[in-house]
Amino acid sequence: MTLKQLESSVKYLKEKGFEAPEIGIVLGSGLGRMVEEIEEPLVAHYHNIPFFPLATVEFHSGKLVYGNISGKKVVVMQGRFHLYEGYDFKDITYPIRVMQKLGIKKLLISNAAGAINLDYKKGDLMLLEDHINLQGGSPLAFKNVAEFGNRFVDMSEPYDRQMRQMLLDIASENDIRLQTGVYAAVVGPQLETRAEYRMLGRMGADAVGMSTVPEVIVANQLELPVIAVSVLTDECDPDNLQPVNVSEILAVAAKAEPGLVKLFKLLIAGLKDN
Repeated sequence: MTLKQLESSVKYLKEKGFEAPEIGIVLGSGLGRMVEEIEEPLVAHYHNIPFFPLATVEFHSGKLVYGNISGKKVVVMQGRFHLYEGYDFKDITYPIRVMQKLGIKKLLISNAAGAINLDYKKGDLMLLEDHINLQGGSPLAFKNVAEFGNRFVDMSEPYDRQMRQMLLDIASENDIRLQTGVYAAVVGPQLETRAEYRMLGRMGADAVGMSTVPEVIVANQLELPVIAVSVLTDECDPDNLQPVNVSEILAVAAKAEPGLVKLFKLLIAGLKDN
């Protein structure tokens, strides 16, 4: 990855009309409905954007959508990239760098995850307070990383405190069930064994998934305030573990999605320009 490649991607998007977005949004598995809220949308398919990776997972789209939500200009990433697709950390986080170069000032991330905390139920939303990186690497571990920001990035508070509190207040005011917790990021694509679920619980994880953490690390390097919300699509009880059903996971995500969309829309409306 080079600055020249980033500039080429950004130039293409600006020529398509992606001018001065304020907020970037990353949509997780089964969580694409947010794009329906965009007014006057412009679409750029990943395969047309210079140096952009391509989404390979069947339930992930592959496009950036630009437009207006709640009176703010947004750019929405519909379809993200994962280690389990064979990408490296630089590929996974390339779109975050592109959105920041386009001008975003805030980043909102969603994902689908499994509930390790057995007090949480499938269909719940969980606001990430912290995370555990179990993906075996870092998106900052490459030779010329200093060209893009600090190499040694502080991660004492990776998720923006102000936006987290705003989301908690919005959830309370709108009777939306919003848990809080720690997200563990693993490689996948296989799901966890009973022993692995027990280990994750003992480590302090409330949920487990296969994304988000690399994007959050890069957002912190770029000094880009970020928050993330998980849709908890299954309950990972090692003593009562059922075989995974991907179609059921996607159905749970779809059912919980309106609450997530409402949270994000109201948060966007409440964010001050800066």
